This record gives sequence, structure tokens and C-alpha cells, in this order.
Amino acid sequence: MPLNPVPVAVDRRGCRCTCGCWTRRRRYASDLTDAQWEILKPLLPAPLTTTGLGGRPEKHSRRTMIDAIFYVVDNGNKWRNLPADFPPWQTVYGMLRRWSRNLATHHLLDTLRRRLRTALGRNARPSAGCIDSQSVHKTAEATVPRHSSGFDPHKKVNGRKRHIVTDTLGLLVSVVITPANVQDRDAAWPALHGAASRGLTHVWADQGYEGPLTEHANNVLGLTVNIVYRHPGQKGFQVLPRRWVVERTLAWISRRRRCARDYERLPEHHATIVCWAAIIHMTRRLARLPHTTQQDPKQPL
Repeated sequence: MPLNPVPVAVDRRGCRCTCGCWTRRRRYASDLTDAQWEILKPLLPAPLTTTGLGGRPEKHSRRTMIDAIFYVVDNGNKWRNLPADFPPWQTVYGMLRRWSRNLATHHLLDTLRRRLRTALGRNARPSAGCIDSQSVHKTAEATVPRHSSGFDPHKKVNGRKRHIVTDTLGLLVSVVITPANVQDRDAAWPALHGAASRGLTHVWADQGYEGPLTEHANNVLGLTVNIVYRHPGQKGFQVLPRRWVVERTLAWISRRRRCARDYERLPEHHATIVCWAAIIHMTRRLARLPHTTQQDPKQPL
């Protein structure tokens, strides 16, 4: 898994592309600013040609490739409809899928979360967080297969459900995608397992997770699941302690139009898009903070 930092200096004289990506200027709201690129650049996987594993040199600008991914996630357009000033959509999609398979996307997400927490004066590894789910309608274009979707009778949603765990700042820790008819307590186990592997020992949840899951998570993962109950006689929406954090994160994710509905054929691709939505959010927050680009990206998880 090539997780070495990208070389800082890139020689453009050997560029063989015809799309003009090396000299492309920032023009869309989703494009990286210089400050955001300085944060992401050293964290991206290194090209295979620089690691001694062989392979052809990359032909397109890494910054433009990330801009293309941000454009799709933020604007929700089809891959085939990428604007002409980006590299070919097959190349951009292929890189996103490759980084998803070798877990480079999750490594980038974990590193950004660690750096943002440190910049905000928190411990790099979170110890507490929140879990919740969100049912998402599938697109009418029949891209979501029937075997990986279902109907949520409570939310009246036909599609998939994303289960996320966040830290107490609302930063994404883990995400699991299931059909919408899967109960929260049944899908929580892989999400909690991913959270426990990243250091969480306490998680707040709603009443949908009440049951044997709490005892099982404590005995096997050493993870305490604390159920936050609704107030007696509560009607309508009210902000509950700790629970509002994960609700806000779900709202952040839904702001990216690619996440407003489920357009992905594979559940793992949906999880990858959710991770990129979180990457956009954390990169922008880091760029607004002073002295965040000088931190060591190799700090252990």
C-alpha cells in the first residue's frame, strides 16, 4: 500500500497530457486553494514510479485530479460529465477507486482528523464519539442494485442507510453502508469495530441501539455504548445532549450533492464518497486555522 508522501517538487517538463491540467487555474468553488493544497499534498499516496515498484509515470497533475474528485462530490454530477478542463473521467474515477481499495482514502481521512484535532487543542486520538444512521433515497436511474438496497418503513426511504461514528467534534471516524431496511443495532457492530480500532472507548447512541449490542461491545471491544433517551413527553425535534454532534455531521455530509442521494452502484463506493465529503470539510477547516501546514503528517495514529 503506497502511503509515502508525494515528492514536493514535480517536473512538468515531461508532462505528456493534452488536457492542460498542469497549467489549469482555479475556477470552481470546489477547487482547492493554495493553502488547502499545501495541507493535502504531503498526505497523498506516492506514485508507484517513485517507490521502486515500477509502473508508468503519472501523466496528470495531482492537484487537478483532487479538484476533479472534489467537483464530483460537491456538485453531484455524473463522472462522464466532468468539465473538459479536468483529466479524463476514467482516469479520475480509476484513481478514486484504486485509493479506496488500498485504504489510502481512510489513511488520508485519519491523518486529517488527527491534525485538525491537534490544531484545535485536542488529543490526536479521540476517545469518545457518537453513532447514528441516515437513510438515503436511491437515484431514479436504477444505479443501485436491488440486492444492496431496501425500504426503511420508519423514514419512508427506499435505498441505502449510512451508519457513521464521529468524535465529539463531529469529525468522521468510520462509516458503514447497508440496505435501508437493516436495523441500526444490527449494522452498528462493524462501525463500532472501526471506531474502537481508532481509539474510541465511549460512544453515545440513541434508543435504536439499545439491546444486546451495548453489552457485546463492552465485552468484546472494550467500548461503552451510552444510550441517550428522549425527554419524557417530548414532541417534535429537540436537541439532546451529545446526540446533536452526529446529527450535525450528517447534515455536513448531505450538503455535498453527491451524498444527497445514493448514486453509487457499490456500497463501498458510497462509503468512499462519504469519506471524501468529510475530507473536503476537514481540509477547509484546517486551511482556515493558522500554522496547520507545518505539522508532521507522519505522527503515528
